[in-house]
Amino acid sequence: MPQLLLATPAMAAEYSNWFVNRRAYTRQSDRPHPESGRHFYYRPGSKAGAEVALEVEDVRRHLAGEITLGIYAINPGNQRVKWMAIDADYRRSLDDLLKLQYELQQDGIQAALEQSRRGGHLWILFETPVLAKLARIYIRHLAGKLAVQVKSTGPSDGIELFPKQDRIEAGQFGNAIRGPLGVHRAVNRRYWFYGAAHDLEAQLAYLRELRRVSESRLAELVAELEIPDEVSTTPRRYPPSGFQILDFLEPGQLRRVGRNWVTRCPSCAATGRDRGKDNLAVSVEEPMKYLCWAGCTSSQIRAALGAPAPALAR
Repeated sequence: MPQLLLATPAMAAEYSNWFVNRRAYTRQSDRPHPESGRHFYYRPGSKAGAEVALEVEDVRRHLAGEITLGIYAINPGNQRVKWMAIDADYRRSLDDLLKLQYELQQDGIQAALEQSRRGGHLWILFETPVLAKLARIYIRHLAGKLAVQVKSTGPSDGIELFPKQDRIEAGQFGNAIRGPLGVHRAVNRRYWFYGAAHDLEAQLAYLRELRRVSESRLAELVAELEIPDEVSTTPRRYPPSGFQILDFLEPGQLRRVGRNWVTRCPSCAATGRDRGKDNLAVSVEEPMKYLCWAGCTSSQIRAALGAPAPALAR
């Protein structure tokens, strides 16, 4: 069991003001998946199947170490974010995060570096919510300037930006990231921000004094940068070369979320799961790559589609 800390409703309210931009959330499972051994994140639902909204008490329990929350960056009502996080979990990832933190400092931005299981998370807080697209343009430009790779599809190394999308539509969620100061259930360990003592009061005091980025300052930083054109919103199918999962999915059920098409996982659906219809992700650029976030294997997904993988020759 992780060490539980005293967390007050006042702490939770202050934390929520900084990091909670919408009340949709995910929660990390307390028990590992029986097949993969991973502690997956899921969106809690009520007994009636409706989505449960995040409450201050949930945040208090997160800070106390009783549960672990995943938070979403973009509010779909205005396409704005309260924060931006840079996640890096590869070899020499901390070197890249420190380079980014230093360069941000040169632009007058204080970014808080948080420990993580395999690297770190760099957090930028805004005075008031700013357009997600502008925040992403600025960070992608900064990464390019420093030759820090931004992770694309597949297993390549590189930083990941949260949010991963410039905008999301109503009813969509984007990608959640573990809320700061939360306990990672897989290792029962809490990860702290560098630069402050390892207790909640000191950590919150550190975040309280962190200089926020104003919307006007962000606008200045991106004013001279080229804003990329809108990307395609139509699924791209490649010439046949073996199994192509897009051939088995209904285009009308696909939603574009960043670099992926998202839809209901056929294997999850067969067991009555995935009510949010977003467990299955298919790469836009390389649609032969797909993944179920709930842990279904490729073989299980293909079997549910009626296209089982051929048996390997002995």
